[in-house]
This record gives sequence, C-alpha cells and structure tokens, in this order.
Amino acid sequence: MSTVYDCSEPDNRAAGLAAAAGAVRSGRLVVLPTDTVYGIGCDAFDAEAVRSLLDAKGRGPDMPVPVLVGSWTTIDGLVLSVPRQARALIEAFWPGGLSIVLPHAPSLAWDLGQTRGTVMLRMPLHPVALELLRDVGPMAVSSANKTGHAPASSAQEARDQLGDAVPVYLDGGLSGENVASTIVDLTGPDALILREGAVTKEDVNEVLGIEVEVAR
Repeated sequence: MSTVYDCSEPDNRAAGLAAAAGAVRSGRLVVLPTDTVYGIGCDAFDAEAVRSLLDAKGRGPDMPVPVLVGSWTTIDGLVLSVPRQARALIEAFWPGGLSIVLPHAPSLAWDLGQTRGTVMLRMPLHPVALELLRDVGPMAVSSANKTGHAPASSAQEARDQLGDAVPVYLDGGLSGENVASTIVDLTGPDALILREGAVTKEDVNEVLGIEVEVAR
C-alpha cells in the first residue's frame, strides 16, 4: 500500500519527508519531485533497492541509474576526480537541469547497473528533493515511469504507472517543463553532450569556452 504526501502543506511535507527518509534507509523506493520530471529513487549504495527500482520501471541493468546529490561537495566523495570542466559546469548549472558523467571512485560499493566504471550525477533544483537528499545522502534516481511510457510530471501520473511498487510518494505539485536534464559526458578526452535537454548546447559551450559535440 502506498501513501501520497501533499508537500504544499507544512505538516504533510514534514511527515512525507520523514516517511521517505525511513523508506530509503530501509531499502524501499520513493517518488519525489524534481525540477525536470518526477523521479523514482532509493539509496544509491543499496544494490537490492536499485534492482527493485529497475524492476518497478521494467528495465534492466543495461540502462544504469543516475545519482542525485544534495550539495556540490558530495560529488568529491563519489568520483575519481573532479576536472576543471566539471567544476565549471557545476558552478554554472547546479542545482539545475544538467547531469554530468564522470568515472566513479573505484572504492565505492554500489551497483547502479552496467555503468562501465562511470556515474551520472545531478543536483536538482527542487526544495523537497534537496531536503530529502541532504537527509539521506546520494540517491539512485530515474524518471518515475514505466520504461517506454512518458515521464511523470505529477505524483499522480507517477502513481498511475508505478502503483504500490513505491510505498511513499512526495507530491510537490506539477514539475516544471516536462524536459529531461541535459547530459554531458566528461569521461573521454573531450566533453560530449549525450542528450540535449533543460540546458542548451549553447549554454554549455559558453561555460566551457569550446564547441561541444553532440552524440549522434
């Protein structure tokens, strides 16, 4: 049985965040609002919870789960190093609609899918998401929808697709524009935009001072 918490009402928001934190810490799933689309998330370091997330979406480990963080500094403990280009993008677009792919720290005990030694990181611009992330730490978060269906722009849309596979839904109202984050891959010799989304290619180019290619 799942419960939806209306985060526009202070008492419900506090109760919902407490329930969501408890769910994450006990290896269960939550749906949370972000500045792009609603997300389904769990403890990034709980491999069984990540598998449950993939099962709920109906997808396999060949599509690894991104990680959301609640602060700029969290990234330092998750990746091998933070190159200059990553720092520039973080300062320009975090919190916001830009995801960055970097080699993850080899010492981390997590299983996000077939990542080939990398991790995709983002800090969302949404107060409810940030409050939860700052409480529980990094979360594995994917769009709150069944694979092949449209991403959810509301808690109800997410619940219609995911149902009781998720025990806690945090309702933060309608998400912003129903646009996914832009993904910039910094694992190779040159920056590469894997997906154009909430942040434009031109904005990325301006921050990095180069012409960044878009993957075909």
